[in-house]
Amino acid sequence: MKTKVLYVEDEIGLGSIVKETLVSRGYHVVMVTDGGLVQMALEDFRPDICVLDIMLPNKDGFTIAQEIRVRHPETPIIFLSAKNQTESVLKGFASGGNDYMRKPFSLEELIVRMENLLSIHREKMPENNSEKQFGNFVFDSISHELKNDNESWDLPYREGKLLEVLLQYENQVVNRSVILETIWGSDSHMNSRTLDVYINRLRKILKADENLQLKTIKGVGYLFVVR
Repeated sequence: MKTKVLYVEDEIGLGSIVKETLVSRGYHVVMVTDGGLVQMALEDFRPDICVLDIMLPNKDGFTIAQEIRVRHPETPIIFLSAKNQTESVLKGFASGGNDYMRKPFSLEELIVRMENLLSIHREKMPENNSEKQFGNFVFDSISHELKNDNESWDLPYREGKLLEVLLQYENQVVNRSVILETIWGSDSHMNSRTLDVYINRLRKILKADENLQLKTIKGVGYLFVVR
């Protein structure tokens, strides 16, 4: 599987060059140009590493790094910035960054630094216990890859967390409010509607195995039957 890079940069020209270079080296890159849109991209894409500019529209890189650290404490973060004062560098590390490169920078050096952080990150990851097999499927709780003998799916972050919760409560009824609070921290109407979408998507995938059933228990929640 390709290494997933979330690249946040509002300079379109520079961003295009960096993205194209990383893609040519085999990385899967999602580029975001607005700091206010990073959280959505982060949850849907579930990157292996984040490369952040600091000066961004609507939300700066320091704030973004702090938010990433809350939800994904182990994800490596590299700052790329024209702000080269010592104060900015120190603030970058204090906000959760693992590395800091000043603009202009060498793309070769960026790739070397990315691979170094990814290597350290992989060494820290637990071995062989992130995969869960159920029916004809295997789910990786770290990468959120779901696969069977014929296909594989890279689940968005919250859809993957939903499957984690269902597997935790397999063959037991789990209350809808428990799922909403666990995944979103809120049972708001918008989150509830999103949950319905994710449930339907998982049903469509899981129906490939007749020994699996994702049942709605009306007025209560869900029952994930694993035979």
